[in-house]
Amino acid sequence: MTDNSLPDSSDFTIGILDWYDQHGRRNLPWHAQQDPYRIWVSEIMLQQTRVETVIPFYQDFMHRFPDIGSLAEANLDEVMTYWSGLGYYSRARNLHRAARRICNEQGGCFPQTLHEIMSLPGVGRSTAGAILAFSRNARHPILDANVKRILSRYHAVEGPPEKQDTQKRLWALADQHTPEARVAEYTQAIMDLGALICRVHKPLCTECPVASECLAYSQDQVASFPARKQKKPRPLKSCWMLLLRRSDGCILLYKRPAKGIWGGLWSLPQLDDPELDVNQYCKEMFEFEVTSIHSLARIRHGFSHYELEITPVLCETIVPETDQTYDNHGYIWYNPKCPATAGLPAAVKRILALLDSL
Repeated sequence: MTDNSLPDSSDFTIGILDWYDQHGRRNLPWHAQQDPYRIWVSEIMLQQTRVETVIPFYQDFMHRFPDIGSLAEANLDEVMTYWSGLGYYSRARNLHRAARRICNEQGGCFPQTLHEIMSLPGVGRSTAGAILAFSRNARHPILDANVKRILSRYHAVEGPPEKQDTQKRLWALADQHTPEARVAEYTQAIMDLGALICRVHKPLCTECPVASECLAYSQDQVASFPARKQKKPRPLKSCWMLLLRRSDGCILLYKRPAKGIWGGLWSLPQLDDPELDVNQYCKEMFEFEVTSIHSLARIRHGFSHYELEITPVLCETIVPETDQTYDNHGYIWYNPKCPATAGLPAAVKRILALLDSL
């Protein structure tokens, strides 16, 4: 189908805005003010994460870091603590790094152009466009997963959205449909339509305001768009995580490297080889004795490319409560009953919660 035969862009835009006026999500906390900082934080949190998941994290984060200066001044450990459980932790590191750059180089003033915002760590064209649309009502198209899905179906766009030529086509369509007025509302409207109506699975086509002109719907091919790459099954990996417990109940944690899974978070010592002797490992690695070893219920944690099956192993140790050997050397003694400021992966939180049932 050529561009000349496309459905009228204004019909598409008006239909979505009319639907939004009646059914859209108008009370999202980050839209209470047209503050680019707050909108930036929300847009980073919303990358690959659902709105209902983000809201409580966003509210806690804003309570602690109400402006860009407070975020820049905080240490990364505290930022990671408030991000803990939200996943994709590189987002938090990039947010913190960008806040410091803005404060150091721009006096704390948030950038105002698309190019400047895209230069921030972790910000692409779509995120930058959304920030400008919501904070300044500036006309910039967005192309998040929801918009890709809507446009792919509405225009029956062939090819996976990840392909360069498909992406170029989708950006052109996104720009074509973005209005000159009510940009912020349209941006939220098309996001909402994708999240609530034009869903990945079981889309509610009969409730869609633009279904009458949707090519995929008219061809009964909605499930075929957008085209998907063949996904390989996620492999299953296994590991053992040691709950090295002191007599006062404190658990030894170590800080993971900045790169890799759970980068920069506090985790449990991990063994990938089941043949390793735990007692010997503790003697060589930590120079203390283990008096008892007890395996707890396994848990599974999913990553984007694999599943991880974790066997928690509770090890009672002989370590004085006054021991500070590992403090400030990438290790801490962590009291689950009185948790300190430390960002923990969701899987580690689940493992520590197992101790409550013992």
